[in-house]
Amino acid sequence: MKKTVVAVIGCGRISHSHFPGLCKAENVRVKYACDLILEKAQAAKEKYVDIEEVITDYKIALADPEVDAIFVLTPNYAHYTVTMDALRAGKHVMCEKPITINYALSCEMAEEAKKQNKILNIGVCNRYHKSVEMLAEMNRDGKFGDMYHVVCSFRAFRSIPGLGGAFTDKSQSGGGVLIDWGIHFLDLILYILGDAKLKTVTCDTYCEMAKDMKTYKYHDMWAEDTSDIENGVNDVDDFVTGYIRTDKATISFNGAWANNIDAKDKYIDFLGDKGGARLEYCKLFKFYDGATLETEAPQYEIPDMYEREDLAFIESVETGVKNRSHIDNILESAKLLDMLYQSAETHKEIQL
Repeated sequence: MKKTVVAVIGCGRISHSHFPGLCKAENVRVKYACDLILEKAQAAKEKYVDIEEVITDYKIALADPEVDAIFVLTPNYAHYTVTMDALRAGKHVMCEKPITINYALSCEMAEEAKKQNKILNIGVCNRYHKSVEMLAEMNRDGKFGDMYHVVCSFRAFRSIPGLGGAFTDKSQSGGGVLIDWGIHFLDLILYILGDAKLKTVTCDTYCEMAKDMKTYKYHDMWAEDTSDIENGVNDVDDFVTGYIRTDKATISFNGAWANNIDAKDKYIDFLGDKGGARLEYCKLFKFYDGATLETEAPQYEIPDMYEREDLAFIESVETGVKNRSHIDNILESAKLLDMLYQSAETHKEIQL
């Protein structure tokens, strides 16, 4: 069996969602694990013994004619440079979300993939979540009737990640809770609606909970080892709210890395004239039938969405066929992020 040879660039937290599936796939060889911090790459190799080599310079992998594809799992600001270098080196690329820190650079990446005739997929893992697939199929089959509105909430209690580090430095991340969490929710909504196209957006963002980082209180902090409360920067949104009009339905949303409500509130409501559904994020959903007034609560297994996403990318590399996470299908989500941030900055509704 011919195996697709891959290199993983970036061995931080998100890499541990990708390595397990890649290392056990029979049609994949993980030749390189690369990180600027050698110890991170070495730790990955110790944990996933099928990794063949560790390196600190990703260009070694790009120069290797054996390597077919690159996984770009770096911080947001590096997505553009590493991906463009990989495409120009003749490699297929799977780049984690967001595509990069703004829409213009995202479009450049799409153009380069087209120019080089290479697959460029984006890590929108929720498109491979079983619940999302089922809801998209139900919508196509008309079970909701006219789906007219979607309500989205992604709020948590004082959960700002890596405060003062790359997560909260706009020059490195491109934004806060909207670009970190919101892209997952909003992208899967556009997908379930049937690749909805944008018409208008309005948005407000807030940076309120850690204006003084040294007095910020929290129970736990994702990526705390990357934080720099003493000397770092916090200039991104910790709360966001907005309204989106598309050619399919309207969407209202609010999200928070941190607010003073001690509850996790992560759900999406899909409202149609025949039925509605509530999806608990990354979990099961319930469907409410408007004709019978009965509630359906399907029970089903949820396979690992990262593994399914990565194997779908490998299949695209092997066949040349674009799939649901190809960059051409994700640009509308990148455009949405830019429009929302533009609305927040100008305090105006943005129209296409």
